[in-house]
Amino acid sequence: MEKHEGHRVGDFKKKFLVSLLVTIPVLLLSPMIQDFLGIEEILVFPGDIYVLFLLSSFIYFYGGWPFLNGLYRELRDKRPGMMTLIGLAITVAYLYSTAVVFGLEGDLLFWELSTLVVIMLLGHWIEMKSIIGASQALEELAKLMPSEAHKIDEEGNVTDLPLEELGKGDKVLVKPGEKIPVDGKVVEGQTSVNEAMLTGESEPVSKKRGAKVIGGSINGEGSIEVVIEKTGEQSYLSQIIERVKEAQKSKSRTQNLADKAAMWLTFIALGAGAVTFMVWLVVINTEFAFSLERTVTVMVISCPHALGLAIPLVVAVSTVLSAKNGLIIRNRAAFERARNIDAVIFDKTGTLTKGEFGVTDTVSLGKYPEDQLLQYAASVEVNSEHPIAKGIAKAVKEKQEIKNFKSITGKGVQADIGGKKVMVVSRGYLKEKNMGVGDEERIAGFASEGKTVVFVIIDEELAGAIALADIIREESKQAISRLKEMGIKPMMLTGDHQRVAKWVAAELGLEEFFAEVLPEQKADKVKEVKSRNMVVAMTGDGVNDAPALAEADIGIAIGAGTDVAVETADIILVKSSPEDVVDLIGLSKRTYRKMLQNLGWATGYNFFAIPLAAGVLFPLGILLSPAMGAVLMSLSTVIVAINARLLKY
Repeated sequence: MEKHEGHRVGDFKKKFLVSLLVTIPVLLLSPMIQDFLGIEEILVFPGDIYVLFLLSSFIYFYGGWPFLNGLYRELRDKRPGMMTLIGLAITVAYLYSTAVVFGLEGDLLFWELSTLVVIMLLGHWIEMKSIIGASQALEELAKLMPSEAHKIDEEGNVTDLPLEELGKGDKVLVKPGEKIPVDGKVVEGQTSVNEAMLTGESEPVSKKRGAKVIGGSINGEGSIEVVIEKTGEQSYLSQIIERVKEAQKSKSRTQNLADKAAMWLTFIALGAGAVTFMVWLVVINTEFAFSLERTVTVMVISCPHALGLAIPLVVAVSTVLSAKNGLIIRNRAAFERARNIDAVIFDKTGTLTKGEFGVTDTVSLGKYPEDQLLQYAASVEVNSEHPIAKGIAKAVKEKQEIKNFKSITGKGVQADIGGKKVMVVSRGYLKEKNMGVGDEERIAGFASEGKTVVFVIIDEELAGAIALADIIREESKQAISRLKEMGIKPMMLTGDHQRVAKWVAAELGLEEFFAEVLPEQKADKVKEVKSRNMVVAMTGDGVNDAPALAEADIGIAIGAGTDVAVETADIILVKSSPEDVVDLIGLSKRTYRKMLQNLGWATGYNFFAIPLAAGVLFPLGILLSPAMGAVLMSLSTVIVAINARLLKY
């Protein structure tokens, strides 16, 4: 929007409406229009030419100011472009017509000057509305934050304060239906939160004590108390807005190409205008006014307006579209390269898997059904903070009442359930008590897959076993399948044991993986894949994967919640879903296709428009006026803007 520097969309609207109003009497007072309409005897009066001059001067200086100012800035910066052409076109028409008013023989071009300014103002107004419309998501994000919060003091009193007066460590109350005012952690209460505007996730997210919440999301049915962890520029929402702004400012290779094409088109247009003038005036020997009109038309119709818009509008729309869907683009060039990805390397823990234990198998060795066995184990483990215990406890919603809970140091836990003594223990406890494992072959199979196995003992009798592993995300399977369909090779990188990696790879349908890789070795593995002449994307959590993210052609960080600001990544996936990698590649392909469509239209249009404006079809009776040239040029701009907006659909 550099060419619109210092102007708001409302400025162009006002200038367009005022100039349009003044253009009506200009048209009625112009001799050529009067002759065309047959009203020359009605509106002719002494001094009418001077009234026409004054009205046209107002339009030239008032309505034409954005273009004159743009002409000055472009020549000052030695980068002639669209504003140079428009500014020269209206200036040539104005100066020539003024000279005619004060004695030079020729035709007045004030009506063409006025209509040209009006149509160009309309085109720029439409353009700015398109750009502003594409950027409105930023304003919508900013509006998400409430202006006040309910602060809870040490005595438990609640006071409404502006957000600016809150700091890290303060505690706030969030009532049902209210927007959460800050990034923080729930310390009291339970609720569900709608984070759709921030992460693109439509389903409400359950939040209880210890859960993190994002400022701007909408609280559901329960009241919660939140301790502030981040405010101001450090907040998730501020970081999202900043990332989107960075992406909108950054230029892609295609945009740089368009800028160069626009500059060269300006030189071509200026040259074509000069040649057109000389050919009509000197070679064909037409009147000066006619030659000048041809020149003005060439300069107007060849303005690289559409070409200058072709890429920025697509960039603006795609950036906001991606942000709304939880894809934060930090590097436009990398995003553009994503369309050519040959291989995607996924870090396992926290990316393809959830990074937390979950039950994968339950084996009954006696009279208790598997679901009852798991319920007993979950009920006993509910009071334990151990990661394995949490995994078992989460596997069952309905727990049974327990009594006499006791921890067996280093071996497990036990409790009484309905008069039965239930124990959940490790293999070490069984060895200590000389108890057999039972279905040895199946349980040994769990171990070979890298799963952790615990045993359930009921009334001193081994009742069954439960296998746990890092839970594979359901969306990981979908992502791997979709990548294969696109002809992209998915791979996995992990520091886990070979047998664990092999099991996960088999579950996901991965044909290639790297196991037992230390964090400092991950970048080498990326380099190894790149050496196969592949365009490689690395997807990880952005912490110990930072060197690998930097080494990859496209670094994609999976960062949930407030951990979104991963500095080494080119692109950030807010929702922590591997499927977003596939969506990212698809969006990159569609965005590039739109860029090429816009570039093709903008440049192709000029190849036909310039000769037409120069008058090559004059022998056939086809001649474009400057005003009609402006109409066609504006139409080209509108087509490019609409095509960019279609990216949303």
